[in-house]
Amino acid sequence: MKSLRITMLALVAVATLAIANSATQAQDRVDVDIDANAKGEPISPFIYGQFIEHLGRCIYGGIWSEMLQDRKFHDAPAMHPWELVGATEFKHDSAGKFVGKASPHWKSANGDEIFGVEQSGIEFVKNKKYVGYAWLKLAEGQKAWIRVAFGNGENVLERALENATERADDGYIKYTFEFVAEKLKAEKEFGAFSVRMQGAGDARLGTVSLMPADNINGMRADTLALLKELNSPIYRWPGGNFVSGYNWKDGIGDRDRRPPRKNPAWQGIEHNDFGIDEFMFFCRYLGTEPDIAVNTGAGQVDSAVEELEYVNGAADSEWGRKRAANGHAEPYGVKYWCIGNEMFGDWQIGHMATDKYAIKHNQFAEAFQKFDPNLTLIAVGAVGKWDELIMRECADHMDWISEHFYVQERPDLVAHVEQIPNSIRRIANAHRKYRQDFPELQGKDIKIAMDEWNYWYGPHVFGELGTRYFHKDGLGIAEGLHEYYRNSDIFAMANYAQTVNVIGCIKTSQTSAQFETTGLVLKLYRNEYGEIPVKVEAPRPYDVAAATTADGKTLTVAVVNPTEKAVKFAFNASALKLDDEGKKFEIADSDPQAYNDPDAPQRVKIVESEFKGALKDGVEVKPLSVTLFKVDIDE
Repeated sequence: MKSLRITMLALVAVATLAIANSATQAQDRVDVDIDANAKGEPISPFIYGQFIEHLGRCIYGGIWSEMLQDRKFHDAPAMHPWELVGATEFKHDSAGKFVGKASPHWKSANGDEIFGVEQSGIEFVKNKKYVGYAWLKLAEGQKAWIRVAFGNGENVLERALENATERADDGYIKYTFEFVAEKLKAEKEFGAFSVRMQGAGDARLGTVSLMPADNINGMRADTLALLKELNSPIYRWPGGNFVSGYNWKDGIGDRDRRPPRKNPAWQGIEHNDFGIDEFMFFCRYLGTEPDIAVNTGAGQVDSAVEELEYVNGAADSEWGRKRAANGHAEPYGVKYWCIGNEMFGDWQIGHMATDKYAIKHNQFAEAFQKFDPNLTLIAVGAVGKWDELIMRECADHMDWISEHFYVQERPDLVAHVEQIPNSIRRIANAHRKYRQDFPELQGKDIKIAMDEWNYWYGPHVFGELGTRYFHKDGLGIAEGLHEYYRNSDIFAMANYAQTVNVIGCIKTSQTSAQFETTGLVLKLYRNEYGEIPVKVEAPRPYDVAAATTADGKTLTVAVVNPTEKAVKFAFNASALKLDDEGKKFEIADSDPQAYNDPDAPQRVKIVESEFKGALKDGVEVKPLSVTLFKVDIDE
């Protein structure tokens, strides 16, 4: 009997092992059906949109190339980041100011001693050229120069401020300088930059600037190069919470005379160096559409219409003339306008009840439509009671409606990844129900502009809200794109927030820039994925999406594998005759916490290769990966 029991147990164990092996093998191969005859609406290219805001190091310290903080001395020297040099007597004086409310007014405490101001912690690159200038009003007999102390201060470079290139009516003179950082011991070193003066009498320093010589109209060449690769077709600007306290008029005209302000929504100073004209240059340089948000918080209709006229008005209109005087004779022709931002939130300047915002939105929209009926106007939305009223009261005064969502971290990997597509699906389903339930929407096609979406969690490594992203976040962003494709009939735009630093897809240090894992995903899909979505059936937790190119000549299939095991996928697309070879693009890493850093070699990458063999016979997909296959369709 004992022998029989052992035999029976052994048989059960063998059978259990066989079942387990069978289950494992079944999981190793996944069959996916692709129905190329079931096509969705074309995917809007604006699904790959981006959003930049005046927050943290998104623009200043990310896109803008100015190396000095508080270059207009909004905060008095002897306060971070400036320090006084030598025997300096200083006051912040509104009389005779150069810019803003006051300007530095100083002198030597002892007639012949050196005095001035210094900023440290600035990173330089060996043999790189730098350019700059200072607006000064010096007393007779005084001299001024710049000084850069590299590394520990042993290596010092000085340049006299003698090259006067511009003179202002109020007596300030612009002195330019340039130098090459030759004296560095290492490839990169931190240094201290100072403006120094000598001689008896009062001196004034209006503004000062220091940039790499390779800047592109004031913008960082390395950041712009990555943005070119990202190839986003539309950028939303300038906010975000920022816009509800922003006076757009502060950001036009002579850049050095634009007033610095306390950022109305976030920490730090708004220098107003990057305004409408800079944003338009940014868009034209990148070959992208501008999407401008107007201030419906503290702002009123008249100011917004003046902004619209500055941007789009004829050169002989009141604000068109001012644009022309600022060097831009031709109207910019901006089509996309957001009527405010998150006015439902009590964190928002000018926050108001839904019914009050509906009235204000309609006032703004009527004025904009009167100026140009062909504009695309985007209303503030938020799924729930807010949307239910806005969709009814504003249906005749908007083309699209904005929605936002952010998700945080989940301990379970699959759950962490699926938060993004689940949020997109939830919002799409809500809007489908609005279309069914509200008679005001009958005959209309008010689509969703998801103009802020992303993960948002973790420590601020890259300045204010400068979170780091990991490989697992890239997987989630890929699944989010798949969900937009599945709902291509209802999403007109999606703006990943925020492009640079902050919660962005590109991170920068003072001297380097690098794609985050999320940025790699956005770049890959934008440049390689198809335009016409087709129906796909695949089991979870895998996420598979497919599309043909607009000309019908290529099939793209994208797979997100959020598990820690390799899987063989067999794709059945019986309605198509596919080549038995094609291209494969992979973003993969064995560690879901892997990340890229701007000051380190790139770890997570897009790897392009060729594959041979029919998709229907099976292709391997790595663990923790985003994989995109491109195969030609034979006629």
